[in-house]
Amino acid sequence: MRLFLNIKKGTLPFLFILAFLVTPLASLAEQPFPKPKGLINDFANVVPPSYEQKLVSITSELFDKTGTPVVVVTMPDIGGEDYNAYANRLYEAWGIGKKGEDKGVLIFVAIKERKMRIEVGYGLEGILPDGLAGEIRDRHMIPYLKQNKFGEGLLNGTAAVTQIIAKDAGVQLTGEVPVRAPKKRRSRVSFIPLLLIFFLFMFVGRRRGGSWIFFLPLLMGGGSPRYSRGGFGGSFGGFSGGFGGFGGGMSGGGGAGGSF
Repeated sequence: MRLFLNIKKGTLPFLFILAFLVTPLASLAEQPFPKPKGLINDFANVVPPSYEQKLVSITSELFDKTGTPVVVVTMPDIGGEDYNAYANRLYEAWGIGKKGEDKGVLIFVAIKERKMRIEVGYGLEGILPDGLAGEIRDRHMIPYLKQNKFGEGLLNGTAAVTQIIAKDAGVQLTGEVPVRAPKKRRSRVSFIPLLLIFFLFMFVGRRRGGSWIFFLPLLMGGGSPRYSRGGFGGSFGGFSGGFGGFGGGMSGGGGAGGSF
């Protein structure tokens, strides 16, 4: 009896540790993904109807003309799971794209965790590499998602992705949903300090018999350079056809994600 009690006491901490490690994994496995409603799945209810209609329009037209699904998903929360792993598992659970071709894209947003990801199928990594997906994320989505403008951010990112796929497939999408970069605020008073310095240098130069031209290089270097990165032109729209479902496509983790 004493030996049994000693073994029981000795193994009790181990059992607690084992239960602590296994319970999260079991609960994770017990939580199934929701079934897809189509190409647009706003489970978090954050996309205004007008934007959802445009999203349905451009993704449906692309799907009808190329057979490539661009799937948009918003989730209210993902239970604290890593968003990259969640998006990858969701992609494969739904089998986005045709099996063997693996041409599909998942544009995913987790609201509570403030995370987003563009998950790219194997078959599209050549035309939508990680760097380009990251540019779409940074330039066309994150600035809007930070302001909780989920409709604008998702439409902007989806339009950019669909344009790339359509161009590669040699098809043209109709309608008018331009891809826009967020407007940058320009300061109207940024030149006032420079003008004050300019007149000060002129005054000092004349008083000391020098020339204000000596200070010209300083003035010329006063402003910070602006770099322009190319955006995505064109427009989209037009509503067409129905959604035929997914076909077992896979993703190897290509794409880009981040916080907003």
